[in-house]
Amino acid sequence: MQAIVMAGGEGSRLRPLTCGRPKPMMPVLNKPMMEHIIDLLKKHDITKIGVTLQYRPNDIKDYFHGGSEFDVQMQYFIEETPLGTAGSVKNAEDFLEGTFLVISGDALTDFNLTRAIQYHRERKSLATLVLTKVECPLEYGVVITGQDGRIKQFLEKPSWGEVFSDKVNTGIYIFEPEVLDYFDKGEFFDFSRDLFPKLLRDGKPMYGVVMPGYWCDIGNLQQYVEAHQDALTGKVKTGMEMQSKNQIWMADDVFVDSTAVIKGPVIMGGGCQIGANAEIGPFTVLGKGNIVRDRASVKYSVSWDNAYFGPGAEVRGVVVGSGVQIRTGAKIFEGTVIGDGTLVQERAEVKPGVKIWPNKIIAADTRVNQSIVWGSCSAKNLFGLEGITGVTNVELSPEFVAKVGAAFGAVMKAGSRIAVSSDSYPSSVMLKNSVMCGLQSSGVEIYDLGSGITPMSRFGVCSLACKGGVHVKASTDDTDKTTLIFTDEQGGNISRGMERKVENLLAREDFQRVGGGQIVAQRFIPGLTESYVEALTRNLSLDIIRKAHLGVLLVYEQQNLGRYASLLVERLGLDAHINNYETGFGDLQFLDNLKELMLMSRAVFGAALDPSGERLVLVDENGRIVDEESLWVLISLITLKIQKDPVVVPVTAPSAIEGLASQYNGKVIRTKTSVHDLFNGLAATKGMPGFYMQFDALSALSGVIEFVAVEGLSLSQVIDEIPRVFMKKEEVPVPWEHKGRVIRKLIENPLAQEVELIDGVKSYHPEGWSLVLPDPEKPLCRVFSEGVNMEVAESLTEMYVQKINDILEAKKPYN
Repeated sequence: MQAIVMAGGEGSRLRPLTCGRPKPMMPVLNKPMMEHIIDLLKKHDITKIGVTLQYRPNDIKDYFHGGSEFDVQMQYFIEETPLGTAGSVKNAEDFLEGTFLVISGDALTDFNLTRAIQYHRERKSLATLVLTKVECPLEYGVVITGQDGRIKQFLEKPSWGEVFSDKVNTGIYIFEPEVLDYFDKGEFFDFSRDLFPKLLRDGKPMYGVVMPGYWCDIGNLQQYVEAHQDALTGKVKTGMEMQSKNQIWMADDVFVDSTAVIKGPVIMGGGCQIGANAEIGPFTVLGKGNIVRDRASVKYSVSWDNAYFGPGAEVRGVVVGSGVQIRTGAKIFEGTVIGDGTLVQERAEVKPGVKIWPNKIIAADTRVNQSIVWGSCSAKNLFGLEGITGVTNVELSPEFVAKVGAAFGAVMKAGSRIAVSSDSYPSSVMLKNSVMCGLQSSGVEIYDLGSGITPMSRFGVCSLACKGGVHVKASTDDTDKTTLIFTDEQGGNISRGMERKVENLLAREDFQRVGGGQIVAQRFIPGLTESYVEALTRNLSLDIIRKAHLGVLLVYEQQNLGRYASLLVERLGLDAHINNYETGFGDLQFLDNLKELMLMSRAVFGAALDPSGERLVLVDENGRIVDEESLWVLISLITLKIQKDPVVVPVTAPSAIEGLASQYNGKVIRTKTSVHDLFNGLAATKGMPGFYMQFDALSALSGVIEFVAVEGLSLSQVIDEIPRVFMKKEEVPVPWEHKGRVIRKLIENPLAQEVELIDGVKSYHPEGWSLVLPDPEKPLCRVFSEGVNMEVAESLTEMYVQKINDILEAKKPYN
């Protein structure tokens, strides 16, 4: 049996630790990750090993040589250009004879490879994937198998709505050599994206075996630290050769002063010296040659070779690179990473979460609260339902927002035209200026759209032929928060793939900055408000609307929406009754006030618009509020009857829309619930630029006004024309680590015969349907149900809420 160890990884998400070494050479328990893999292969009698290399190949070759020091035979295969995972193995085809195993050189695992190989042979499989079950599958390749283990479906890095299993691909494969016949040598080819889907389509025997044991791909800094903690607590079997006493592992030549305090679990490599009254541990790993001077304290930290901790230094929860010097009295706190060769001088203080690139000098008596050189650290998975949302001036500080702008600009590439806008609130304008600074630093050309509403920003991106845009708006639901909305060239929210690119650049903090001579001046675009409203009403039946001279109650926040509403009223010739509000859009008190205002006015109907110009609430002349679900149906009716366009709605929208489409010979297209997917569906049916009532309250209001005027109906008559909707929604708390299991169990043991997996799990019953959708921002799942009456809708919701709770409360171990 032979193995291919894939060791070409750069480890960009682990910077600054990988600035001077390939990822497989990062130490775990004081020896390279790849050495743990070699040990595992040797344990299972696999000693003929090919190694695929790309990034800094000599670092790996110079360490392992021919493998004789590790009792194996090793041969290296270097990619001059990237070939993909499968392509790199094809590059070693001449080395292989018969069945072979592929494994990553930068993971930590103790899987029983012998058992996995037996499983492969017993099933006469062409390709067998070693799988494991994880609590949060978002960053992995999800695999769905049948009862016999045969693979049925793959999904790479899903959103929560696509998490249909918690079984993920570990990147450990057992192959028959025939798989290499599916592509040519030198061709870029990937196992997950290219080979496996092809084998699946061709009906080839391909199985997944779920292995007990430990596996971690160590993809980021947090996982790197956690892998050490797991090893120290025995969660992974690593076969440490040093002897342990009271969970303290140390080489024979370690010196520990008699007054030092060591609290396990702790590992100390060869040549370490621990001074008087020093304190080490717990959960600390010291590399070879570490010196910890008198009264120094190192806890919950991982230190590489030849690090120095001066007298009285305090280090808590830190990763310390090779050759780092931490001088007398310096203090370094949780989550910090110190790159190789850095000098932290006397009494300097490094705050939590800071990353310091290699070979830097931190001056004495200074306090460092941002990374060197790129600024303070940022978390991944920043994007939520709309964009990046956070507490203003705390989570979304000017300096952080500037970094976000730089990362987005780097993704969009220097020279790209980017539109930037904000609402009119001072905090939003402040952050808009910050994001523009960041964008400029990446070399993009900024079109400043000024202040306005979100739909205007989307319109500006399209009408000015920009490659993308950023709009900064205050949160409607929480006045302390701000949201950054990132749009593509169509004016729709950027894709999840684009979001990941921005997140990864922020995590690495090494995004491209252009030289001073390449900074492009901002260009202010005047008159966009007027252009937007004019374009919004250009294709309406203006003569009919103006002759109707409708009396409409308009309720909106004057500061941000006033000029838009005034222009619209003028263009449509409305007899407008205007009321201002400041907070609480859409809550019960707001709706009660809206009803009261409507009944007091002489308007034919009323409309309330949120400050960002995205959400609309309608009320008829009798004070009847049009709820969100009925508004979807109403917009669909207008689209089918007046605009003659296909109806694009999310999977959560009422099924009554299909009935309307049948009545008017129209078409319904269902999409995922994300703004990006819905916007793309709309753009595909209408072309660009366009105004979509689903995202634009003024557009929706204009459409309703036109419909009422053209049809000669009151809003109450229009509401009576659309089918009644009976829907029930409920939120169920689900911890992040159990979301994957909940969705998997709902698929494995469905409560209905027909199940749809567009987004979440949608189950169809004789009198209605239910959808269970994991929330991407919060630890919960949402249950949506529609029935022929409210009793059915409530019953279905209750049934699925109970099902979720039963899954969570099961006393079985996680399986």
